[in-house]
Amino acid sequence: MTDTRILSARTDTSEANQLPAETFTLPAGPAEAGQRVDRFLAAAIGTLSRSRVKALIETGRVWRDAAPVADPSETVRAGATYRVEVPQAVPATPVAQDIPLTILFEDKHLIVLDKPAGLVVHPAPGNQDGTLVNALLAHAGDDLAGIGGEKRPGIVHRLDKDTSGVMVVAKTERAHQALSATFASREALERSYLALAWGVPSPPRGEISAAIGRHPTDRKRMAVVTRNGKDALTRYGTERAWGTACALLRCRLATGRTHQIRVHLAHIGHPIVGDPVYLKRMPASARSLPTLARDALLAFPRQALHAESLGFPHPVTGEILRFTAPLPEDFRMLLGLLDGNGR
Repeated sequence: MTDTRILSARTDTSEANQLPAETFTLPAGPAEAGQRVDRFLAAAIGTLSRSRVKALIETGRVWRDAAPVADPSETVRAGATYRVEVPQAVPATPVAQDIPLTILFEDKHLIVLDKPAGLVVHPAPGNQDGTLVNALLAHAGDDLAGIGGEKRPGIVHRLDKDTSGVMVVAKTERAHQALSATFASREALERSYLALAWGVPSPPRGEISAAIGRHPTDRKRMAVVTRNGKDALTRYGTERAWGTACALLRCRLATGRTHQIRVHLAHIGHPIVGDPVYLKRMPASARSLPTLARDALLAFPRQALHAESLGFPHPVTGEILRFTAPLPEDFRMLLGLLDGNGR
């Protein structure tokens, strides 16, 4: 390979509350043409592994000229300029923060809680603190036997920041391994979500089986894809409907892909009310609602999605545990407006 110079390596601090990110700009010459892009970038930067470059590609942090690079196996184009944004590492040990939690169950092995909307699960660039992990360290720090040799809670599954509802977290390495295996195999695992969606699905009950992967052009979104996706299956049933305007759906996950319910419902033409990522315009069905209800649903600041119930075998005793969390107040308010015809 010819000498590929790093034309610039800069620190980007433009996003509030985010650790500085280092950006590399690299030109590709004729000698690099035809190589895999992940191999080329790893070799050119010199401090990143191919797996790290692949992860950056999959999270939308690599561009060819002005276009996002979608596939780590894409071939390098001579004359193109590649840009790689490398976020700084998150501190390994989050700090304990006194954040109120609604605990549904707790023993020496695990904690089951009702996560509120707006709470990020794990520290990451852009959310260094104020997360569920920070709250759990304050709540149970002295009781944590430790995961991976550190006194920290074991996150075995996640809810999106603005999705509310039931979550389970491990307190010990043994519980973490057993719960992780349960979620990976999905055997004896029960998960039920409530979603307020635009329109009414037909049929009212059914399955959505469609592979999910990164959006081909917007790497911060997920999408139903025909290549490089993972199988995903969502079962849904209509609990209530308000004319043809919207419906309350109960969704059960047979798989656990990122944004799965949000992507699948948008794919069949019934995006979730308030979804900031997968709802791009006012649905035609909204026009049938009275003004007050329509305006409230259109202004809802988050996806109306709630993890209503979770069932799983206890990681140590094997006892089947089931937990439910009531709808949060803002979600109940929407249903109340619909029931009252929004007048």
